[in-house]
Amino acid sequence: MIADPFVTHRSLLFTVAYEMLGSAADAEDVVQETWLRWAGLDAALRADVRDPRAYLVRTVTRQALNRLRTLTRRREEYIGEWLPEPLLISPDVAEDVELAESVSFAMLTVLETLGPVERAVFVLREVFETPYDEIAEAVGRTPAAVRQIAHRARDHVAARRPRVKVSRAEQEAVVERFLAAVRGGDLQGLLDVLAPDVVVVADGGGVVAASRRPVEGAHRVAPLLSSLATVTSAFEAMPMWLNGEPAARLHLDGELDTVASLVIENGRITRIYAIRNPHKLARLDEETELTR
Repeated sequence: MIADPFVTHRSLLFTVAYEMLGSAADAEDVVQETWLRWAGLDAALRADVRDPRAYLVRTVTRQALNRLRTLTRRREEYIGEWLPEPLLISPDVAEDVELAESVSFAMLTVLETLGPVERAVFVLREVFETPYDEIAEAVGRTPAAVRQIAHRARDHVAARRPRVKVSRAEQEAVVERFLAAVRGGDLQGLLDVLAPDVVVVADGGGVVAASRRPVEGAHRVAPLLSSLATVTSAFEAMPMWLNGEPAARLHLDGELDTVASLVIENGRITRIYAIRNPHKLARLDEETELTR
């Protein structure tokens, strides 16, 4: 029995939608909409689809673009800083360096600064190596226009993405130093592991307490983190991998309270993305499969 192309490519479709939207919940909705359109084709029309993978990627891209335009307006009204929804992804995804980088918090937050069509073009071309003519059909532009958009988007992202490559061993060592200092309320230990110009961006979504603006500078960030161990005796800080990057999960009284993605450069943490909005922590009990 031949597998249904939608089932075969479902993980890919979710990955495309997630990279365009930064939200797993919205990506799932878009994939479901894509399924309804695919299932709605009668057998003859479906048989006429020469490249089901390209057809489905085109469909999910169009649906994601429609959703992204709506989300852009919603995010302008979001309480405090908006951060992507984190994913616990399988270790083999982290081994695919390009895919892991494309879903990292550092990259997803850069992609948020692109317009909807620019983001779609960048994701399809740079991450999934989609031909220009297929992208053009998906976004409703000419191939020549898509080439120009791709060039602008590449320059935009290159100017804002982290440039320093750090080995996994170094990342894990820095995370362990960081967590040891947090657990012990060690102010000097935190000052040693945080870059002087470190920035913390926190997302509480108006549901839980979180700074509504980025907190900048080790002199401000370190005291905040060193005080966590005194909040409750049931405080735990553990390492994890989030979106292919080193991260930490913080538990209070046995409950997951915060996950923090850490950007590391030159042996120090330069940026912390702290997600506290409980609605964005719901998928962290199981791995999400991503493919390209």
